[in-house]
Amino acid sequence: MILSEKPPIHNQLEFFIDEAVKARPVITAVVHPVEHNGLMGAIEAAERGLIVPILVGPAAKIQAAADKYELNIDDYELIDVEHSHAAAEQAVGLIREARAETLMKGDLSTSELLSAVIHKTLGIRTERRQSHIFVLDVPNYHKPLMITDAAINVAPDLLTKRDIVQNAIDFCHALGMKEPKVAILAAVEKVKPTMQSTIDAAALCKMADRGQITGAILDGPLAFDNAISLQAAIDKHISSPVSGDADILLAPDLESANMIAKQLIYLADAKSAGIALGARAPIILNSRSDGTLARLASCALASHMVLHPQGVK
Repeated sequence: MILSEKPPIHNQLEFFIDEAVKARPVITAVVHPVEHNGLMGAIEAAERGLIVPILVGPAAKIQAAADKYELNIDDYELIDVEHSHAAAEQAVGLIREARAETLMKGDLSTSELLSAVIHKTLGIRTERRQSHIFVLDVPNYHKPLMITDAAINVAPDLLTKRDIVQNAIDFCHALGMKEPKVAILAAVEKVKPTMQSTIDAAALCKMADRGQITGAILDGPLAFDNAISLQAAIDKHISSPVSGDADILLAPDLESANMIAKQLIYLADAKSAGIALGARAPIILNSRSDGTLARLASCALASHMVLHPQGVK
């Protein structure tokens, strides 16, 4: 499953799906799939050979949803619990007991699922902060583009940003990228005391020099244009090994990351997938607006993390 060659241009998510299908399906605890989106996402991935789902939630509601949408769930294990909170706790327990390898969000809030994940005694937290990563296939960009963190850490401080970056780097390693390039974004490319994002960017680069962040090439602060366009960097007299070839974009905060990702999706026709990183298992966080490709690709990315976990602590 190592990404040993570049994916075909504009079929990058499909490439990850095809690679994951070649491997075995990963056992996935699907949390509270009581409506169409949550249940259909799990069944689509199972039928494609990406996952073996364990459906965790109120059995009557899950069966009612399956009957309503004419979905056959007879072949899948179903663990009956009374409500979504209990489903999250039970699914996390399956990871802790090594009965499941990934988590998939069903029809409950992200915060409810993550609260069970980070529970001090019953969760599956690690020393790292959790973070979310978008993987985008942008038609005007020559390789997959990762954007982080657009869903979990609202206003990360320097140490949280360190974890977000290292999570993203380890994720790229699992996809076979040996030394991903990280662009640390700000509004400008110079360090300015009045702009915290530029100070954090400079500190993160020095942390990488000192071995506090490993496995990647970092540069920043970089404005978005300098990060993704070599010509823009040349025009501004910026010499950077990252400009025009970034794999990972670290945004200053959740709002900016979310806006960048959704602008690329809705205005630049980018295809997207995403998962949560930093716990003892990858977490597939599908949105209600996700289509089939996004759901399958998110499962495929989790599969790569499970079966090829280079660098994951």
